[in-house]
Amino acid sequence: MISYPSRHCTVELQALPSRIGQVRRIVSAQLRYWHLDPLIDRASLGVTELLSNVHRHAQPDKTCTVEIELLLDRLTVSVRDGDPRMPVVDDAEPLATCGRGLAMVAAMSESWGVRPDGESGKVVWFTLPTSAPAVTSPSLRSLRTVQEKPRRFAEVGASTDGLRPDHAPARSAVAG
Repeated sequence: MISYPSRHCTVELQALPSRIGQVRRIVSAQLRYWHLDPLIDRASLGVTELLSNVHRHAQPDKTCTVEIELLLDRLTVSVRDGDPRMPVVDDAEPLATCGRGLAMVAAMSESWGVRPDGESGKVVWFTLPTSAPAVTSPSLRSLRTVQEKPRRFAEVGASTDGLRPDHAPARSAVAG
């Protein structure tokens, strides 16, 4: 099931390798829809790591819920599963092939954490700051300082790429 309220998206799934790729694509598409393209790589990496942990560690089953939510200037990505055991960040050995996922999530996010979810589950989450400022109405003072630049005659025919004129204005000269 997928729901898309205005700034909230929830995906329920079995954390299997084939489904993890699908959820990554859903998260990417949702962030594009919200015009948050700069966050796609980090959000996709983080959700992949959290879902991989569910696949590897969660008991008794791999059912989980991924939730992304945009509030003001912060994107929160969370994964809820039915295993009450809390994850810990380990210091992985230099040649280890696993054990760095949560450290990577911590490094690439603004904040992260884990909290119990009832008696039989947990939620692991991370946040990313958005680069878009919150939409507010401009003050009267800022409106007064914004003035349209007067256009000179030579700028009228300038092209949008600045390389050549789109159309030269008609000129006429009549002697007399």
